Amino acid sequence: MRPLTVVQLLPALEAGGVERSTLEIAAALRARGHRAVVISAGGRMLPELLALGAEHIDLDVGRKSLRSLRLIAPLREQLQRIAPDIVHVRSRLPAWLLHFALRGYVGTRPRRVSTVHGLNSPNHYSRIMTRAERIVCVSQTVRDHVLHYYPRTDPSRLQVIERGIDPADYPRGFRPSPQWRQAFADAYPELQGGRLLLLPGRGTRLKGHREAIMLLAALRDSGEDARLMLVGAQQAGRESYVAELWALAERLGVAGELAITPQRSDLRELYAISALVLQLSNKPESFGRTVLEALSIGCPVLGWAHGGVGELLHHLYPVGAVQLGDVNALLRSALQLLDLQPPVPEQIPFTLAAMQSATIALYEQLAA
Repeated sequence: MRPLTVVQLLPALEAGGVERSTLEIAAALRARGHRAVVISAGGRMLPELLALGAEHIDLDVGRKSLRSLRLIAPLREQLQRIAPDIVHVRSRLPAWLLHFALRGYVGTRPRRVSTVHGLNSPNHYSRIMTRAERIVCVSQTVRDHVLHYYPRTDPSRLQVIERGIDPADYPRGFRPSPQWRQAFADAYPELQGGRLLLLPGRGTRLKGHREAIMLLAALRDSGEDARLMLVGAQQAGRESYVAELWALAERLGVAGELAITPQRSDLRELYAISALVLQLSNKPESFGRTVLEALSIGCPVLGWAHGGVGELLHHLYPVGAVQLGDVNALLRSALQLLDLQPPVPEQIPFTLAAMQSATIALYEQLAA
């Protein structure tokens, strides 16, 4: 296969699953001798991208403003200069800018790939993601969403390529260092001595923090010495929401067994010391990466059986799936998992290598 030039188009490189996937595909392209170019507004992950041998063009293609229309001509000029074989767009506004930039494009147009990363509100604005020649869906849940809300989409253009993890980053049986354990115990004495429940998630009402606190109270009422850590819920601008969570914990008598923290970079260690990882988002998730990370290390996962989380639990750990909103079943399942500790799967099929290989194969097939 001749070397390809692939441009990935996204708003910025600050943080998040879309950005991480962009870097992972850039790394795979470079490893296979292809040229990897990213067009975005840059951000804190830019040095990491450049260290992979990828190129970056600074265009603020994600700013939701009428001024962004001024970027159509510069984007067209950059694409004409690069002459890519493939343009892979990962967000809606960049997809619209690409749509207009390709009008008047001189020469052979690049083949277009889009990835639907989330369950976006169905409307004309979101429909642009279905106009690519190939549409990558990060889960079967996303594929079903696209076909349900955009029934004119040709199913043959849809390809499910699940996001994956590198099992080496979350090795089975991993144990944190004694130094890390001591630092954690010093920082969170309220979490010591019992069974730790962990809910990773941003500070939004959709992530199920209230349900996790109520589960904590119910477990303790049942005689289980459970503790709860809401990691990532403490965010700037979310102070009133966090205050509500503390008020609920006080009302239920579990404030002394609860920690609410900012985002942390040591999730691997947290998974390893947890008795149970919770995924209680009220809104369906498009995928559910934390499910894979926790199961890879060997920690049981308990979550609502809907969206991408439910899909992963169905395939990998059905005993951890509970019907959405059934708090009694949630308590029963939590007690069962804590008591019986059903084994988690030894192998996680949704790997980073599989995701990279499938995506590169898609590029090569389109460009052939």
